[in-house]
This record gives sequence, C-alpha cells and structure tokens, in this order.
Amino acid sequence: QFLGSTEVEQPKGTEVVRDAVRKLKFARHIKKSEGQKTPKVELQISIYGVKILDPKTKEVQHNCQLHRISFCADDKTDKRIFTFICKDSESNKHLCYVFDSEKCAEEITLTIGQAFDLAYRKFLESGGKDVETRKQIAGLQKRIQELETENAELKNKVQDLENQLRTTQVHASPAGSVTPKSPSTDIFDMVPFSPISPQSSTPTRNGTQPPPVPSRSTEIKRDLFGAEPFDPFSCGAGDFPPDIQSKLDEMQEGFKMGLTLEGTVFCLDPLDSRC
Repeated sequence: QFLGSTEVEQPKGTEVVRDAVRKLKFARHIKKSEGQKTPKVELQISIYGVKILDPKTKEVQHNCQLHRISFCADDKTDKRIFTFICKDSESNKHLCYVFDSEKCAEEITLTIGQAFDLAYRKFLESGGKDVETRKQIAGLQKRIQELETENAELKNKVQDLENQLRTTQVHASPAGSVTPKSPSTDIFDMVPFSPISPQSSTPTRNGTQPPPVPSRSTEIKRDLFGAEPFDPFSCGAGDFPPDIQSKLDEMQEGFKMGLTLEGTVFCLDPLDSRC
C-alpha cells in the first residue's frame, strides 16, 4: 500500500524519515475515517530506478531514477513500513515516499540496496558512460512527451478551425442560387437600347415560331417621349403659311441642286400679326 509522498528538508537521515512516516500515517487515518482506502501499487526495482505502477493497468505513477534516490530505510519499530527519499526532477525538492507492506518491508529495502550496488559496479565497468547515456535518454523521453502534448493541442486547434469553416459554408448561400441582376435603366427609368439584343426565339404553344419582327427601316422613328420627330420637308402644305412654305420649297430645291447654308443669310420674314 502506498501511503503517499511528502516533502522533507534533508536528503537523508533517520529522524527525517520518521517525521515523514508520522505525517503520512496521520493523513491515512483521516482518509480512512472519511471512507477512503489506501491505494495499492506495484514496485519495479532495477539498476535504473524504482517505478511505482498501478497493479491493474500497469500505468507508471512515479518513476524514481536510482541516481536521484539519496536514502532508503525500513522502520525498525514497524516491520510493515519502508521509505526512500528521492529528489524530484522538476521541482528539485526532496520527497519521501512511504509504503506499507506485509512482512517484506525489510526485503524491499535490501533489494533497493542491491540495485545501488549493481548500478555502481556497472558504472565502474563502463567508466561512467552508461549513467550519462541514461540521463540523455531520460531527457529525450521528456522532450518527446512535451512534443506529443504540443502536437495534440495543435490537432485540436486545427479541428476547431475546420468546424468553424464548415459552419460558415453552411450559412453561406448556395453557388447556384445567384439572383439575376435587372438591366440598368436611364434617368427616365427606361431600358437603354442595345443594337445586338437577341430576338426571342421561344416557340408558341402550338410549336410554331412567332412572326418575324419587321426591320427597323420600316418602323416609324419616334423620340424619347414617343412622338414623331419634326421634319419640315415632310409636312403638308397646309401646315405653314404660304410665305413660309415658299421659303421652305426654295430651300429644298436649292439643297437638291447642291447648295449649302454656308455664307448664306437665312431668315424668315416676320409673321403677319393677324396669324
């Protein structure tokens, strides 16, 4: 059973360990009175350190590297209790881990001591290279975990952006539903004339084509307000007084003979006041 861990001021010492055991035992009694059970754990002891695992899922809860463990002892007054002090890699604080084991506390303490002996022998054989390699591997593993966490956060952000983009596309109007623009009009709210506007070729209900539209040469020219433009030469003789009509006839004959108005004074006699 894992009673927990608590910070201590010194990296070693029997009194330091005893104070930590008293503190964690008191905390365990409080948890028991509240109905909480002391969690069970599994220990893996090797020349690289002590791992504290969940016995069912095998998930590593704490990984105490051997070169960071500074003290290990079992309680002589309580054969069930054993402890070790390890320096935390992140906070650099000394933490005392306390365990409650039935009849094997002393054996676990001796096993950790044997791991120290084997690690020291291997250190002498390798000239210290193995310890440095283990430190580098531990640093790389920590960096890998940080990168994996950062990668997971970036994936979540990308997923959020994709969801926002899909929501925007759903609220946007479909591409095929564009409203046709009405033709622009002039100041009189009339559609301007287009000489290349195609004629409607839609067949009638009985399948025949409508009659052709007559050409513009035969149409009567009209001005902007629908009235026929003024043409003095196409007016009847009775439209003007005789004297004005005679002047117009002379002008028309002169135009037929090739005369122009350049250099010619053109004026109309004042109309008779009786008109």
